[in-house]
Formats: sequence, C-alpha cells, structure tokens
Amino acid sequence: MSQGHLVKDAADCPLCDDKPVGMADVQSMKDERRVPIKKVGVKGLRYPITVLDRANSLQHTTATVNLYADLPHDFKGTHMSRFIEVFNEHRKDLSMPRFLSMLDEVRLALDAQTAYSDLHFTYFIEKAAPVSAQKSMMSYDCSYEGRVSKSEREFWVTVNVPVQTVCPCSKAISEYGAHNQRGIVSVSVQLGPFFWIEELVAIVERSASSDVYTLLKRDDEKYLTEKAFDNPRFVEDVVREVYVGLLAIGSFPRFKVQAENFESIHNHSAYACVEYDRAEQEARNP
Repeated sequence: MSQGHLVKDAADCPLCDDKPVGMADVQSMKDERRVPIKKVGVKGLRYPITVLDRANSLQHTTATVNLYADLPHDFKGTHMSRFIEVFNEHRKDLSMPRFLSMLDEVRLALDAQTAYSDLHFTYFIEKAAPVSAQKSMMSYDCSYEGRVSKSEREFWVTVNVPVQTVCPCSKAISEYGAHNQRGIVSVSVQLGPFFWIEELVAIVERSASSDVYTLLKRDDEKYLTEKAFDNPRFVEDVVREVYVGLLAIGSFPRFKVQAENFESIHNHSAYACVEYDRAEQEARNP
C-alpha cells in the first residue's frame, strides 16, 4: 500500500465513493448543466449467484451483471459501490421475486426514481440420453431483465434453448434424406405466474424436430436422427408450437418467441418471431 493511504477499514478509504467523516462527497455535489441521466451504474460485473433449481432446490452459477439507476440533473455523480453492496447481499437468493426486491433496494440506496438490471447466466439441467440413458449436463443461456420505480415493476426472463430441425420442404421434394440443422429458440416471458426454467426448456424442446444433448451413444444418435426426420419443422412451426405451449402453462402478461435455424445448405439463417400481449388480446376479444 502506498504511503499516505494507510487505512483501518474501507470506511476510512479516500478512494472509496462513500463519504467518511470530514471527507468531501463529490458525487453529491451540484451539477450546473441540468442534464438528467437515465441510466448510470456498473456494467459487466462477474459474480457468483444462486438461483432456484426444480430438481435440486438451488443451483450455483456465475452471472454477468449490469446494474443502473437514474440520476437527477443536479447531482454530479452516483455512488458506484452501493450497487455492489446491495447485489452482494442478494446474490445467494436471486429467485425471480427476489430479483425485483434487489432492484427496490438499489433504487432506495441510490435515492433514485428508477433502478434497472440485466443479469446473464448459464443454467444447467441434467439430461439422460433417450436410449442409453447416459446422463450429462446441458447448458442453457438465460437472463433476467428488470426495472423498478415507485409505481412500476417490470421483469422479463429469457431462456435460450438449442434444438434440431429438419426442413419439411426438403423432405417433401427429395427422393432420400432431408437437410437438417441446429437452431436456437429464445423465449422471453414477462413475469406473471410462477414457473420453472425447466418448463420453458421442455416446451421448446418438444416443439422442434428433436432436442439436442451433450452426451449421446450410437443408439441415441440413430433414435434422434429418425425422430427428427419423422417430425420436420419450419421455424414458423417451432414458434407457433412454443406460443401454444406458453399459453397452456400460465397467463403471462406478455411473451416473445424467436427461432433461428443455422441453415446447413444456405449461407444464411432462417428466422421467425411471434409475440403475445394479453392486454391487446383482451381488447380485441372482450
């Protein structure tokens, strides 16, 4: 430690942004430019977190976290360390309802009108191969995105699921075989009823030609190849099937389903997207 920066604890540290006794709080000084800032905070924070797991109660993983709050026009800066302090207190329980509670605390700690966060993490599900029953771990990229103010609370969960599709057109016009490819289906739901990440994954996987696995033996490969061939799907089929499946498990206020196939015989991807808004549906069908 350099001379002149000997401290007993963080509260005495002149490099920290919280104000020790007798030290200037620069962030709270007046700013004369009268320009409010919509979002200011920390970006790209890598942190261990704990989320709910249907099979094991809890799952430990690592997240990349962005945390922001608004800043009134007359404040020079925000107190960055307070974002980390609040998040650290909540990292061991980041179930979906607790995520919004964490944002409430961020807003209050920063004396802000609105707090925002998007959190990206890998979720693992143990999966048995369809014939050999060999078990392995499948990874799914997930995210939480939330915004909390005094009068509004909005929270979205996104799950990205890899799948396999066989082209119905290719199968119909070919004397033998059909082109197939891996794709990604992204499901974003606005928090409404309680649900498990595993439920969203299951809806997507049964909506494709077949799901994919980390570990397969030859009997499994044969089974999945034939299963996919017997169940061809366009991207349009996939998003429609997921749409119907989401309506069946709960009354989400809004959701969005996107499918992208990484085409095996084209130099581009095939893409489809559907969206649902309960308020719009009820207005059209009173």
